Amino acid sequence: MANLELSEQELIRRQSLDKLRELGIEPYPAPLYPVNATAAQIESEYSAEKGNFQDVCIAGRIMSRRIMGAASFMELQDASGRIQVYVKRDEICPGEDKTMYNTVFKKLLDIGDIVGIKGFAFTTQTGQITVHAKELTLLSKSLKVLPIVKEADGKVHDAFTDPELRYRQRYVDLIVNPQVKDTFIKRAKIIATMREYFNNAGCLEVETPILQSIPGGATARPFITHHNALDIPLYLRIANELYLKRLIVGGYDGVYEFAKDFRNEGMDKTHNPEFTCMEIYVAYKDYIWMMDFIEKLLEKIAMNLYGKTTVMNEGVEIDFKAPYKKIGILDAIKEYTGIDVKGMDVDQLRETCKKLHVEFEPSMGVGKLIDAIFGEYCEKHLIQPTFVTDYPVEMSPLTKRHRNDPTLTERFELFVCGHELANAYSELNDPIDQRERF
Repeated sequence: MANLELSEQELIRRQSLDKLRELGIEPYPAPLYPVNATAAQIESEYSAEKGNFQDVCIAGRIMSRRIMGAASFMELQDASGRIQVYVKRDEICPGEDKTMYNTVFKKLLDIGDIVGIKGFAFTTQTGQITVHAKELTLLSKSLKVLPIVKEADGKVHDAFTDPELRYRQRYVDLIVNPQVKDTFIKRAKIIATMREYFNNAGCLEVETPILQSIPGGATARPFITHHNALDIPLYLRIANELYLKRLIVGGYDGVYEFAKDFRNEGMDKTHNPEFTCMEIYVAYKDYIWMMDFIEKLLEKIAMNLYGKTTVMNEGVEIDFKAPYKKIGILDAIKEYTGIDVKGMDVDQLRETCKKLHVEFEPSMGVGKLIDAIFGEYCEKHLIQPTFVTDYPVEMSPLTKRHRNDPTLTERFELFVCGHELANAYSELNDPIDQRERF
């Protein structure tokens, strides 16, 4: 890379890199570093009375430094959090040569460098748990400059908040915004809880094809690729539904998959071209059983993550304790618009949309018009977990007709905070009815 493309700080860091090598210090050493503790462990478990953590080896990224002559403090961040480190010149340089402190630590190390510390835990006079460094090792020299996020009096200054930069440089976001890392951890715990719950219910986790000759299971524009050996077009799956159904036909009582699906369509805050979707299919059950199954699952997830069923979301307390509210989609529209759309034909629904100022396309039929009204007037009110049930046949071509009303289907969608969280139904298995609907 030409020097003209580097910032002044990047040039200084490269000069530091060269000086480190001149001193015989490898900035990117190959050997294993024997970490035996984390910042979080020391912060939560250290006790002066117990005298524990007296031979610790930690590693992490330098996030701040306070250099004060022959002794300094720095803040080290590892995967678990941050901890203060006390660095004394005569401790890390016990002999006559003080280069490691006077030159390396004070002049050649920078914010963002990854270092290893061997030493012991203690509590400072101000009561802060700290690691007293006996040995300092450079593990990785950072040549890029980290955004410096400062906190003072409970306020954050120079925060790394630009959405474009955060999404394009997710690694930087994870370093300087620790709450983002917590989101990743919670996601992993949610998936692990779901997997355990399904396995305990006797369901089998499977993998189905991502490359498909015919994209099915949903209505969406697919990504297209080409199989060179067979000289045929293939599609990235838009859904894994059809393959899972075939496994049920083949004799399994329950199968599920955490699938990567791909849809070559628009992007917004709640839609991404590549996304993870969990689908589960169970034999001999109906949508009433599935509602109960999902309630217990979400209650278990909340308990595993927070130790309680209530969760705060943007200042609103959401309670995942079963049972959840249930309301028919036509009843929800009547409740929030004052209009009963049951039995309306296409022309009547178009007039209703005009009256309610709901945008629609001329090609939209009964199902999509009802969905448009529901989306505009009802979804935003469904804050607490709510099952919206009994969709018209026109909206659910793969669903069994309702046992008490053949114009409706046995389908539900679960809404939380105004967003759809789950969609399920009693699968239509009458082949003649299926063909007639298409």
